[in-house]
Amino acid sequence: MVKAAIVGLGWWGQLLVRHLQGRSERIRFVRGVEVRPEPVRAFAAEKGFILTPEYQDALDDPEVEAVVLTSPQDLHEGQILRAAGAGKHVFCEKPIAMNRAAAERAVVACECAGVILGVGHERRFEPAMIEIKRLIDSGELGSILHVESNFSHDILKDLPPDNWRVSDPFVPAGMTGMGIHLTDSYIHMLGPVEKVYAQPAWRVTGWKAGDIISVSFKFKSGVTGHLNAILVTPFFMRYHVFGTEAWVEARDTVRPEAEGVVYFTVRRKGCEPVLKELPSINSVVANINAFAAAVAGEADYPFTREEKIGNIAVLEAIAQSVESGLPVTVS
Repeated sequence: MVKAAIVGLGWWGQLLVRHLQGRSERIRFVRGVEVRPEPVRAFAAEKGFILTPEYQDALDDPEVEAVVLTSPQDLHEGQILRAAGAGKHVFCEKPIAMNRAAAERAVVACECAGVILGVGHERRFEPAMIEIKRLIDSGELGSILHVESNFSHDILKDLPPDNWRVSDPFVPAGMTGMGIHLTDSYIHMLGPVEKVYAQPAWRVTGWKAGDIISVSFKFKSGVTGHLNAILVTPFFMRYHVFGTEAWVEARDTVRPEAEGVVYFTVRRKGCEPVLKELPSINSVVANINAFAAAVAGEADYPFTREEKIGNIAVLEAIAQSVESGLPVTVS
């Protein structure tokens, strides 16, 4: 059982605690860090951990083996560097940094300190996504031509304009909230991205970051791709890969932190589509449990350094494309 500190007890931090504390056999929170502790003091007491406003308290605590960062995204790099310096393993919600150079600093710091750096991209733990990757890797889809996906919801539609999730005009809200999960899966399944062209839209919210992001991709392999993320429409999640021999589509019915079913369709050349249902597990918990298993030395954490850094390089290129209105080559 890995003993951890949860850093940031807003909406998502509290959700993680509810899903994990007393329910996971892999990780237990022994400390919480929140710069405004009073509103969550009763929550911390209910969940059985010490609460403090100072991050350094968690880093100085010998009982804390790992920190789970659910803090604002612009703080992540510095918090990762400090954790690595203190010899603490780190699970960081996405994004781990705001540009490629910062991501590389974070990854290298953890490598040099000999600590695990986990990242909050849970989609690769979903049974449907695992099966899509198997179909790609086995060659059953033939030569891969194109990938397209959509991850949209409206659970954040009432955020005020000054909230950190939607206040930066050059880090599109739909990208850091949902689209970055899709780019992680793109890199994991199809390899490095060469070029992106991003178009945000401001339709209803007035957020600086926009309420829609639409991105076209060219992979180094020659595969093309597209993604959409919308923050003001009812939940929708679809992932579709096209090959010369077959195509495969997964349509989710629930968000990644919930359990339900995925409608999974494969259409092979010369055949009618075959539809089946696959389980939709709580992949958020699966990811953190995989991180805890790696901390315990029981398994490798299934993210490579190239994937961690490469995904932030794609995010940076998308932000640059939003700012310039032009296609951008990924560094």
